[in-house]
Amino acid sequence: MKRNQNPFGFTSFVIIAMILMMANSIAASEDTVVFLVRHAEKTADKDDPGLTADGRERSLQLANLLKDARIDHIHSTDYKRTRETAAPFAEMTGLDIEFYTWDDPPGLAQSLKHDRKRHLVVGHSNTTTELVTLLGGEPGTEIDHSGENDRLYIVTISSNGVTTVLIRFGSAYPGPENPGSEILNQLSVEMTP
Repeated sequence: MKRNQNPFGFTSFVIIAMILMMANSIAASEDTVVFLVRHAEKTADKDDPGLTADGRERSLQLANLLKDARIDHIHSTDYKRTRETAAPFAEMTGLDIEFYTWDDPPGLAQSLKHDRKRHLVVGHSNTTTELVTLLGGEPGTEIDHSGENDRLYIVTISSNGVTTVLIRFGSAYPGPENPGSEILNQLSVEMTP
């Protein structure tokens, strides 16, 4: 019997879809909702690496996951790996990718906080958790820069405060924060008020 090779199994997809629908229905139109991800898996190239086949697959999963999230803006650093992570979603929605500089997370966070729209931000292992914090959210542990590409944060800023949802999507990171995930390929969700 052939093992199911789809790391984004139907059950996980249904659960993630339900979480996104809840986030969409809970967030009011005057709320700011920011979806933050680290770029997908990159090649070993030293100079501005692009995505591996696994990374391209993860970027497609991200696009499919967020296609009904009513996102208004896509933000990315101007590196090949982040542009390629954002590209399938940009193509699917017809939105342009707006570039931000990796060394000014406070400036981006300040503009996002007051925009009252929905944003996808594609960044790096160090900037993603920093942006979650600057937006008033809870990032959890640092992202392992050696291969943890499965986090999707949803930070909702409302008049009632800030809520953070952490979803792990696609092929799970088998690191210490997610032991045994290479076997289970399970969905992990954390919510903090």
